[in-house]
Formats: sequence, structure tokens, C-alpha cells
Amino acid sequence: MGSTADPSVKEEGRRDDAGRQGGGAQADVWEVFRQEKDGDPMRHAGNIRAPDAELATHYARELYSRRQESVRLWVVPRGAIRDLSDPDLLQPPLDRSFKKPGGYVMRDKLDAARRRVSREGSG
Repeated sequence: MGSTADPSVKEEGRRDDAGRQGGGAQADVWEVFRQEKDGDPMRHAGNIRAPDAELATHYARELYSRRQESVRLWVVPRGAIRDLSDPDLLQPPLDRSFKKPGGYVMRDKLDAARRRVSREGSG
């Protein structure tokens, strides 16, 4: 009995690295972000492997919203995420320290006003 099988197809019962039977497209990593309820921030839920956006969306829905624990999902290819960890990119080019409320201490002014009112009321 000669073998006429396509060499790209694995043996029966064998699965490739992406969990598919036989040959096929390489699975990509997709990052999943979810929102538990309206108004909450999106949080990283995990990642999945899928060969395309349609299957990635299906897998994400099955894993992260099957039990209604999410109201919104973002499914993003890992390669589309930009890493901005360079300190030069994260520091603003101009000094904007004037926008910080550090120079205006409200607590001290309130304490002074309370003391002034208590002196005026008792005097």
C-alpha cells in the first residue's frame, strides 16, 4: 500500500502546534482586554492563539464572556501593541509643573480660616 497523502498534512490523530488537525495557517497571539461593567476601565484578561481575527473573536467570546462576566471585549493582535517604555518618549518636552496643584495647599488655608473664624466668634 503506497502513501499518496499530502506531506503537509500530519498523520491522522496528530495535531500541529496551534492545536489544529493537519496543516494550516500559523496561529497568531491575540491579546484580550475586557470590561466587567459599563464605566469600568478595560483590563487585560489574557491572550489566545488563533489564525485569524474571526476565530480570535470567537475564542475570546467563549473564554471571557461566556458567563456574562464582561460587557465589552477588545481583541488585538499582539503585534499591533506599541511598547512605549523609553523614558525619553514618556517625558513631556516642556515643563508643565505649573499644572500640578503642589504649590496651592488648601488644607493650610482652611485651617487658617477656621482659626480666624473661631477668634472672631469668641472675641
